[in-house]
Amino acid sequence: MTAATQLLDEMCHLTAQSLTPMDTSEHFKVLKLLGEGSYGKVMLAVHRKRGTPMALKFFPRESTSLLSFLREYNLSLSFCTHPSLTRALGIAYSTPSHYVFAQQAGLFGDLYDVIMPEVGMEEDCCQRVVSQLCGALSHLHSLGFVHRDIKPENVFLCDSACRWVKLGDFGMVKARGTRVPEVWYSSPYCTPEAEIARGNDDSWRSISDGNDGAKENKEMEKKSRVWVSVEPSTDSWALGVLTYAMLTGSHPWAETSSDCHSYLKYQEWFDGTKGPADELDVWAEPQGDGTDGAELGENDHSPTAPQFTCFTPLACSFFQSLLDPRPRHRGRPEDGLSYLGGDWVMEKERVRLEEERKKSRGKGAIRNMKEREGRGER
Repeated sequence: MTAATQLLDEMCHLTAQSLTPMDTSEHFKVLKLLGEGSYGKVMLAVHRKRGTPMALKFFPRESTSLLSFLREYNLSLSFCTHPSLTRALGIAYSTPSHYVFAQQAGLFGDLYDVIMPEVGMEEDCCQRVVSQLCGALSHLHSLGFVHRDIKPENVFLCDSACRWVKLGDFGMVKARGTRVPEVWYSSPYCTPEAEIARGNDDSWRSISDGNDGAKENKEMEKKSRVWVSVEPSTDSWALGVLTYAMLTGSHPWAETSSDCHSYLKYQEWFDGTKGPADELDVWAEPQGDGTDGAELGENDHSPTAPQFTCFTPLACSFFQSLLDPRPRHRGRPEDGLSYLGGDWVMEKERVRLEEERKKSRGKGAIRNMKEREGRGER
């Protein structure tokens, strides 16, 4: 346990003593919904006395433990000092139905809003985002924390050109080295080492509902579970997948499983370029007889995986650093900074993507014009 993680626990106990009940409408003018999920909802609001815009994050009391609420609040308030991390604003209170805290508002939406399907975003814009996320994750990791939920919806925009973004939503954050049950879920962002838990009764919701799986029923407790150590390599993997999504508007694979063809093609290419593959060094305690699946990558020089042929050697090296199937060998987010500045997308692909963006912008302009005509505007 680092000094920061120990201090966070102490702050939570202190804050619990001073959390006061408050009427939201008395102190804030709530404007609109910014987002919602299993955690609760986020509302854009203006402080009635200060006139300051802020985001109010509401956590239902019936499904959120006080400790998990206070951990997210105090983490964001005191440890998210990097400019690309969303900070809480020192306002936390309770209502009869919710726990609430105020945080900086992303007034321009999130990264999901600007990634065009099958097209992505411009390369220089992507590299700006990657640079900031590398710094934000490096800061969290240096304090002993792992984010564990990197995705476009959790990267908030401070301007329309992504010159300033902020990573947020710290509900899944854990201290490095914490033992948690491994959970596999069908997503490109799920790490390959998590497949050892595939088929278990554990669900993604059971560890993301703010209660750390504390409300499992007796039948679930009887099922065998795979316990793993929380490590920064989880964030590295997700950052690599997110970067791919930003550049292409799609994902490199549907899921990181042994029966996903696109992922197997990538693994074959990876093994071929890195040489004989080390045994997949998962973070789990030994389970069963320790047998592994069939090894891939017997060829010395496998052809580039189909979904990566549009990238330059520099970009391919970036992806292979962060998307290393072996968690212990996976690059750190700060290592990604050394790949910035050069071209990531092949010239032919860059031209194609630009043409697609022009078509999309043209269709958007026509659609907006028709909407204005329908309203009788000129």
